[in-house]
Amino acid sequence: MPYGEENTSMPSSLPEFPFDRYIRYGELTALLTETAKAHPERCRLESIGKSYEGRDIWCVTVTNFATGSDREKPAFYADGNIHATEVSPTTACLYLLHKLLTEYESDPQITRALDTRAFYLIPRVNPDGAELFLSDTPRYLRSSTRPYPFDEEPVEGIKREDINGDGLSLQMRVPDENGAWKKHPQDSRIMIRREPTEDGGEYFRLLPEGRITNYDGVTFGVQRIKEGLDLNRNFPAHWRPEQEQPGAGPYPTSEPEARALVAFITDHLNICSAVTFHTFSGVHLRPYGTSPDDTFPAEDLWVYQKFGKVATELTGYPAVSVFHDFKYHPKEVITGVFDDWCYEHLGIFAWTTEIWSPHRQAGITEGFDKETKPGAFRFTTFSRDHDPDDDLKLVRWADEKLEGKGYYDWQKFDHPELGMVEIGGWNIFYAFRNPPPQFLQAEIAPFADWLLHMALCSPQLTIYAAEATPLGKEHYRVRLVVQNTGWLPTYGSKKALERKVVRPVIAEITLPDGATLITGKSREELSQLEGKANKAAGNNGYATDFTEDRAKIEWIINAPQGGTVTLSARHERAGQHSRTITLPSPSSTG
Repeated sequence: MPYGEENTSMPSSLPEFPFDRYIRYGELTALLTETAKAHPERCRLESIGKSYEGRDIWCVTVTNFATGSDREKPAFYADGNIHATEVSPTTACLYLLHKLLTEYESDPQITRALDTRAFYLIPRVNPDGAELFLSDTPRYLRSSTRPYPFDEEPVEGIKREDINGDGLSLQMRVPDENGAWKKHPQDSRIMIRREPTEDGGEYFRLLPEGRITNYDGVTFGVQRIKEGLDLNRNFPAHWRPEQEQPGAGPYPTSEPEARALVAFITDHLNICSAVTFHTFSGVHLRPYGTSPDDTFPAEDLWVYQKFGKVATELTGYPAVSVFHDFKYHPKEVITGVFDDWCYEHLGIFAWTTEIWSPHRQAGITEGFDKETKPGAFRFTTFSRDHDPDDDLKLVRWADEKLEGKGYYDWQKFDHPELGMVEIGGWNIFYAFRNPPPQFLQAEIAPFADWLLHMALCSPQLTIYAAEATPLGKEHYRVRLVVQNTGWLPTYGSKKALERKVVRPVIAEITLPDGATLITGKSREELSQLEGKANKAAGNNGYATDFTEDRAKIEWIINAPQGGTVTLSARHERAGQHSRTITLPSPSSTG
């Protein structure tokens, strides 16, 4: 039984959530368990599956269970840490959890959200990879610890590791007259490109710190990582095999972590919108990754743009299209990703948020600052080419703000294969992969308000009217009128209609003993109900608000006076409600 369901005692105090450091799996499990026990009336903890190494993948459901179960309400979904080194996404999910539970009743928006909506939070999708990264001897890998596509150890090339015993894995600069790099004229610690026609200077090769296996004295490459999976290439939408999409796995959802998410989300049709947290770049990414914006249903694109505008206002992060603004190569696309799958197959408005931008911290604000051209800073191409002055900004920021832990002076080292080299440069695990701990809370806190906003924009089915009118002896006309009070339509997105993944509103009538239906059916499909999204501009003399947000149904019944009739309405994404009415006597209507 999930934690929290069986505990009906008075809630205890919430455990203290650490927002200034990164936590390992054991502490995460203990925190979530104690949280569910402390707030059983609003929090439930369950495992949705096991990782490759057998760790539970925890999901926290947050709602006010007194106002209905989570499945009876529209829901919002968030997860984090599908990639091994991206651990700040766990903290982003925990921050939202903490905010929802501690500010219920004191914050009207949060109170309304938990009374009428549900939240599904999966803080650590990939516990195996995160545990390896957070260990005493951290090692870089992309996602799962499962060997793929081969299980043998690599036998040649540079293996990234700490070889000088300082506990860090940095870079090596190796003197080489044919090297592509030279020292920055204003700061010799910084390496910049050699000019195309330049000759006669001091030049270097730049390599990851590590030993070279089977070095022939002339040539070498970088040793491939044995664990080559990328769990965010393993989702069904647009999936391509390994030779076309590295890391994709042998087939869609072949990996238990991706399979657990797909199974959970497809089993919870009340999810309307979702965010998966990653690092780094400081940007909110939306579908598609494979096609341009003109392939969207226009109404869905407009909703994405509205959500993106709010995201930028609340967090400072730009909101961009993956296809238009986040390709790693202009001629290549990324496939098998979470947000494309959510939207393309299920019509869920899904986002990928890349937490943290050291560039922005250093004052490289193109694409962030309103005074610069939006998108001028290309998030994926900075490592390919940029102005050397930007390196000065980054290193100066590290010197001033990172307490000597971000960028290291170069130290000579007698390398067993290469001879005398220097080791130093960026500690990318500390400065780039996640916010350094002292920046963590400030960086993740604004996301909670954006996620709350999207949750409250979901459709919301309510009963507008429920009444019975006497027609004569023991005959009644029963009417039910339902209304969508949410911003999104009941179906959520046009893509959901196209994929036929949502049913219309379902209305039902339950009669008292001895009663019969004269007209109508006990269960009827009504229609989809529009919301307030994408309404035409008002105050132009032509605006007309049709009642597309309402639907009605009537029954004629034969029933004894004084009996009760229960009317209910439900929608997979918009929630469900019921009302019981007493059949009046003919005189009671005048």
